[in-house]
Amino acid sequence: MLERLKDVPAGVDAVKAVGTVSKNDYERVIEPLVNGARSEGRRIRLLFELGPEFRSFTPGAAWEDLKTGVSSLRLFEGCAIVSDIGWVRESTRLTSFLMPCPVRVFGNQEHDEALRWVSSLPEGPGISHRLMTETQVLVAEIQQPLRAQDFDALALTVDSWLEVHEKLTGVVLHAREFPGWENAGSLLRHVRFVRDHHRKVRRVALAADSKLAGLVPHLANHFVQAEVRRFGYDELDDAVAWSASPPDQHPTSAG
Repeated sequence: MLERLKDVPAGVDAVKAVGTVSKNDYERVIEPLVNGARSEGRRIRLLFELGPEFRSFTPGAAWEDLKTGVSSLRLFEGCAIVSDIGWVRESTRLTSFLMPCPVRVFGNQEHDEALRWVSSLPEGPGISHRLMTETQVLVAEIQQPLRAQDFDALALTVDSWLEVHEKLTGVVLHAREFPGWENAGSLLRHVRFVRDHHRKVRRVALAADSKLAGLVPHLANHFVQAEVRRFGYDELDDAVAWSASPPDQHPTSAG
């Protein structure tokens, strides 16, 4: 069976598997948890404990686990798996890098550490963005490790624009320093976003610390149809002006 654990930090959901877990257990415990988070518009930080009392999943439970996971992956902000069971630990490690949220395995004696980790995950997106309709330029502020859901949000904004416009005039990436990707799933989603949109962007500007100058050739390689230029972090207005200007106009830049 599955049981909800109550003595956990605010914002964390904890579930413990005991004995044999069935399809009914998922319907009774996991589905209400997921549906509640969806209706409340909140993300899920889950601790899932499979201790010595756990025996197995029934085939129905395994299918329900897969079905629930596929339909609600984007709701999860992080997941801590607590178990000493070899196959649980190994399968989690093999699949964690493809998840759109951070997943980490802890031993049975690390329950408190697992709670601290999942409750300390950063809140909010790694990218905040705004589409300046008057200039037709998308400005993306990069502050934290990039998540798959950041690119889902970007795609929703850009695709809505492209439904009624042929192209996006420009994209400006504004970052003091590049924090990287949360996991391999985030990197793959980034690659897919670029693949699906690079032919629809005329100019890309990187307004960033000088240490990120090396990213410019990589951006140029990805956005093969776009003109790419670097600006200083404090030259955001110049970057936006250059991105928005007609092709025959080139405002002065630091790049």
